[in-house]
Amino acid sequence: MSIHVEHVTKRFGTFTVLNDVNLQVESGELVALLGPSGCGKTTLLRILAGLERPDQGRIFLHGTEVTDQRITERRVGFVFQHYALFRHMTVADNVAFGLNVLPRAQRPSAVRIQEKVHELLRLVQLQAMADRYPSQLSGGQRQRVALARALAVEPRLLLLDEPFGALDAKVRKELRRWLRRLHDELHITGIIVTHDQEEALEVADRVVVMHQGNVEQIGTPDEVYENPATPFVYQFLGDVNVFHGRAIQERTIANLPPLPDVDSVLPAGAVDEREVTFVRPHDLELNRYRTNSEQFEATVRYILTAGSRVRVELVVLESEQTIEVELTKERYRDLVLREGEVVFVHPRHRQVFKIPQS
Repeated sequence: MSIHVEHVTKRFGTFTVLNDVNLQVESGELVALLGPSGCGKTTLLRILAGLERPDQGRIFLHGTEVTDQRITERRVGFVFQHYALFRHMTVADNVAFGLNVLPRAQRPSAVRIQEKVHELLRLVQLQAMADRYPSQLSGGQRQRVALARALAVEPRLLLLDEPFGALDAKVRKELRRWLRRLHDELHITGIIVTHDQEEALEVADRVVVMHQGNVEQIGTPDEVYENPATPFVYQFLGDVNVFHGRAIQERTIANLPPLPDVDSVLPAGAVDEREVTFVRPHDLELNRYRTNSEQFEATVRYILTAGSRVRVELVVLESEQTIEVELTKERYRDLVLREGEVVFVHPRHRQVFKIPQS
């Protein structure tokens, strides 16, 4: 089931939630809509489901326009963040619900429904829980029941709205890996909404990064993380140090470290631009001594050794900006760092964005 979103705009009053959004999802893909709260990702999911209608634009499912179709006509499975299970029904009855309410002409026999429920509970690894009630399950188990219920009606499209948002970090990690394996087995087209960068990068075939109703970038997890298209994408996907400066006709006035803005008389015809440089914590190298001209001095403020890597908070001497560096345990032991010491910092990799001044 392929999806084509064409120039979709949605407003609530005077507020534009989606602004001319275009998106193409291939059959069998699992795509993540990623962005902060209020960026429009859940609204787009609801439009795809048929729960909302766009003010402008069109929606196509497998080449057929469904913009005006109701949710019951789209054969969409929807999984909510808070499960939405029926508390008075057993696990088996919850999974069977969508099948039992189908019109008589489309409804399978009672025997077939029972077989289908058993197959789905085996798929989500809850065969032994069939006679339990939702209150007797853990959060992760309830979410798997919700997913089984969505799959029961054999949807052409599976939509998941923050499905693991109510769960603790360890259970989230286990379930997203389980979801990825399940998707690889079923090959159903799916869209998952999340604000968790790690979740999107781990689960999805492609990631759609959204911000203020716009699509900032679409690409594979590697593409959006390694080659962010905009400053927002760079900052949203993982920790980052931000350095500000000014560039005139491609000539950098302020390099790393960030220096105060340079007040210069611009040559005739020159373009005045703000330059923003992004460096991830693991791309900053620390040394005890100066080894090249690109290094700058900083003071060690704080060291956090808990975890698989060491995080070092530094204060740049020239600008007093606080930055963060991530080191391997081995490199940290080699450096023998102490709080209050001066070190030399070198960016191994950086990305620069130029922002023209209005």
